[in-house]
Amino acid sequence: MQVASTTQSDHAAAPRAVTMPPPLAAPRFELADSRCGRITCYGDGPTAPTEQRPLLLIHSVNAAATAYEMKPLFEHYRHTRQVYAFDLPGFGLSDRADRIYTPRIMTDAILLAAKEIRRRHGDTPIDAIALSLSCEFAARAGTEAANLFRTLGLISPTGLDRRAEAAAKKGGDKDATRAMPWLRNIFTVPLWKQRFFSLLTSRASIRFFLRKTFGRKDIDEGLLEYDYITTHQPGAENAPYSFVSGYMFSVHALKLYQALSMPVWMVHGVRGDFVDYQGKHAVEGLPNWQIEVLQTGALPQFEQLDKVVASYDDFQTRAAGA
Repeated sequence: MQVASTTQSDHAAAPRAVTMPPPLAAPRFELADSRCGRITCYGDGPTAPTEQRPLLLIHSVNAAATAYEMKPLFEHYRHTRQVYAFDLPGFGLSDRADRIYTPRIMTDAILLAAKEIRRRHGDTPIDAIALSLSCEFAARAGTEAANLFRTLGLISPTGLDRRAEAAAKKGGDKDATRAMPWLRNIFTVPLWKQRFFSLLTSRASIRFFLRKTFGRKDIDEGLLEYDYITTHQPGAENAPYSFVSGYMFSVHALKLYQALSMPVWMVHGVRGDFVDYQGKHAVEGLPNWQIEVLQTGALPQFEQLDKVVASYDDFQTRAAGA
């Protein structure tokens, strides 16, 4: 497979002033779509042609999310295969427009990036790994355009907890979210909109939330510093306010996971505040799923990268032989 250049996209949007360093030290390009706006992508790989399929990494959603969350995986795989990542709408160097951010917007961004990557690599299906809430978006993309993805990886996915299991039994609108408009209205009152977010994203607050994510006092200090930088940019509060108001959580994420037809790899930890996987029994018996549990928090790529990549590479070998 011939490796394509990643220095600039045909679809690059109008240039703008960069007010912070990029989350990944890699060639950048931009894609634009009327629904998800402008998204900034990063891509790199070995100089020699490789037979491995391109890999797309998708960061999570939180107050400080960027492609930096996938940096350990990006740095590892850039030496052996073409690897891509991007900042989701509302985060990093992508558009941070003041609007309501939804699963539809995030899913469209994933589809936009996946289609561009596939175009660059001879129309071959790609591999993708998503983190946390973005696993729900990736699963939706995988059900809507299964031909784009050869495999799908899920790190610490949301939507497999007790509440998701209960929702699956009740049924209802497949596109329903947990949106609380009243809560977003409170957060976005101009008088305190930015002031409250500044309090939420002080270094002390970010450290507090990262410790809950890692499930221990020791965290990745580089991630902390970049989280602080990205949360102190113009418009940084817009997407997070949709996140904390429930707009980006799908009520029926569990059904999206069950509907995936491609090989699926899932890994999660056992420490911290994000360890409720009571509903995973609904997928762990499916023949296309491989699930790994590690003694980590919700960001295993920062704690046990060697075990994460060993598990994922084993999964890739099995998927290739299936």
